[in-house]
Amino acid sequence: MNREDAVKDVDRGALTLSAALAAVAGFVDAVGFLDTGGLFVSFMSGNSTQGAVDLLNGESGVAFVSIGIIAAFVIGVTVGATVSLRAARPRAGVVAGSATAVALAAALALGGDSTLWRVGLLAAAMGALNTLFLAEGRARVAITYATGTLVSLGLGLAALLTGGSRTAWRRPLLLWSSLVAGAVIGGLAHRWGSPIALGIAALTLAGAAAAIGWRGLGRAVSPRR
Repeated sequence: MNREDAVKDVDRGALTLSAALAAVAGFVDAVGFLDTGGLFVSFMSGNSTQGAVDLLNGESGVAFVSIGIIAAFVIGVTVGATVSLRAARPRAGVVAGSATAVALAAALALGGDSTLWRVGLLAAAMGALNTLFLAEGRARVAITYATGTLVSLGLGLAALLTGGSRTAWRRPLLLWSSLVAGAVIGGLAHRWGSPIALGIAALTLAGAAAAIGWRGLGRAVSPRR
């Protein structure tokens, strides 16, 4: 199967789901970034670099926060993948679990500080979202991070320029645009306060989980590169 045929295998429901969740990931990442003053809850490459630089500069406290966020993200991926491989309705379960984690983070924000617990919950939720489209032991869609999506976009553009697929660039461009749009909206929503912003994200994820459960959104063939 060539790349263009693979893209055609992605049903509209799966594409809509992945774009919507990418927007939520950008939204939550912007809120987390503003709450922590410069750390991410979905962009672990950035946290890895930031942690290394902080450790080198003697700021071990901040470095350990970065490490903790990375660990929470990996735990979220592990839990999400386990649910995806074991549960009868895995996508609805993973998204509902992520909604619950974000809602708990909103409750902590409403109650006061506890920033570290909040960002840990958010990182775990974002990690879990990357397990919705698994195939052959790999996450086929980079929902919460832009680097892999931009690589796919570049490859799709190369295919377009060399006579290959004419459409392979569209899906990664949609995902990246959704992520950026979500980050802009998240930054604006943060002006109302973290509890409200995170509450919006939690409700959006809960709505996505309900849509998946009700309509089987994105239940068809997993997207392939």
